[in-house]
Amino acid sequence: MELYFLGTGAGIPSKQRNVSAAALRFFNDQGSTWLFDCGEATQHQILYTPLKLSKIDKIFITHLHGDHIYGLPGVLGSRSFQGTETPLTLFGPKGLKDFVQTSLSVSGTFLRYRLEVVEVEDGAVFKERNTVIKVKKLVHGIPSFGYRIEEENQAGSLQVDKLKALGVPPGPLYGQLKEGKQIQLEDGRFINGKDFLGPCKKGRKIAVLGDTRYTEAAIELAKDVDVLVHEATFGAHEQELAHQYYHSTSVQAAKVAKMAEASSLILTHISSRYGENADRLLNEAKEQFVNTYLAKDLWSYSIQP
Repeated sequence: MELYFLGTGAGIPSKQRNVSAAALRFFNDQGSTWLFDCGEATQHQILYTPLKLSKIDKIFITHLHGDHIYGLPGVLGSRSFQGTETPLTLFGPKGLKDFVQTSLSVSGTFLRYRLEVVEVEDGAVFKERNTVIKVKKLVHGIPSFGYRIEEENQAGSLQVDKLKALGVPPGPLYGQLKEGKQIQLEDGRFINGKDFLGPCKKGRKIAVLGDTRYTEAAIELAKDVDVLVHEATFGAHEQELAHQYYHSTSVQAAKVAKMAEASSLILTHISSRYGENADRLLNEAKEQFVNTYLAKDLWSYSIQP
C-alpha cells in the first residue's frame, strides 16, 4: 500500500498546500485506489502522481465542508469522460447523495459507470474484498467521520523445501496445502497444510480522520494502527482557538497516536497561517510522539506488509 497526499492544507488553498485529499493505492489489487476526501483541484493534483482516475473505485468523504468535497464533481465527471466504465462507490455523511446528484444534474454531467452513494453513520462497518472499514463519528462543527481500514490477516508462506524433503511433488496439492487443508498422498500418508505454513502475515491497519477536536473516538479508531492520518490545523499554543473552531493541535494529534499505541502519525490539514514554518508543528508533535511525519502535497508514504 502507498498513501499519496494530494492536498494537505486547511480551509482554503495556499501556494504551499492544496485543500484536503489523500489516496491509498493497493499494489496487490491491480492498482485499485481509494480516495479520502476530494477538495477543489484534486483531479489536477492527481496528474502529478502515478495515480489514475480509472483505478479509483472507492471514495471516502469525512465531512461536507467545501475544502473536502468541492473537487468531487470534477473527479466523477472526468473519470467518465476518460471512458471508465467500472463501478465506483462513494461513502460519506448524510447529504452527500443530494450534493452529488444536484452537481451532476445541474451541470448536465452523464456518468458512463454505475455510481453508488452510501451515507454512513456512527459505528458503521463495511467489508470490501479482504478489507474491513470501520466508521466513527468525530467532533466537528458538522457531522465528521473517521475511517479505520483493517486488512485481514493472510496465511503464511508455504514451506516448499519441507514438502520437497517429504517427497511431495509441486502441483495442485500445493494449492490445497496453502489453504491449510489436509491431503492424502499416493503412498497413503496424510499431511496437514497447517504444518507447512510459515508465520501468519499480519494485516495492515490505517486510520484516516476527518476534521475534529481531540476526542476518545479518534483513539478508538487509531488503536494499534500502522499509520494514523490526523489533522493538525493549529499549533500547541493555540489550543483554545482549535477548540473554538472544532479542530486539533499538533500536540493533540500526537496524544491520540500515543494513547492509541499507533506505529506512526502523519499530520495534515495544516493552516495556511504557518506557511513555510509548518515544521514547527512537526517538532511540537515529535516531543510527544517521535514517529511523526508532516505531510506535504504530492508526498507519499509506503505501508509495508
